[in-house]
Amino acid sequence: MIAAACVIAFVAISVSLLLNLYRLAIGPHALDRVLALDTMTINAIALIVVLGIWFGVTILFEAALLFAMVGFLSTVAFCKYLLRGNVIE
Repeated sequence: MIAAACVIAFVAISVSLLLNLYRLAIGPHALDRVLALDTMTINAIALIVVLGIWFGVTILFEAALLFAMVGFLSTVAFCKYLLRGNVIE
């Protein structure tokens, strides 16, 4: 049952990732692209967690946590750059 649920979740998250890639490419404004990139980071974290559950590998959960921290910092830095023109004051 877990394997079937993981396959369904993997497919749903992959479709969501493709839709975010479309928004990243077509987005009319830079802020739309930042939001799409942040959502893609969340989807990538979800894919890593689903793979960790599916294969039973616990190290993937730590990798997802590190990926979440880096994704958050990059989103904050990119938004700060778009609003102020520089990242470091």
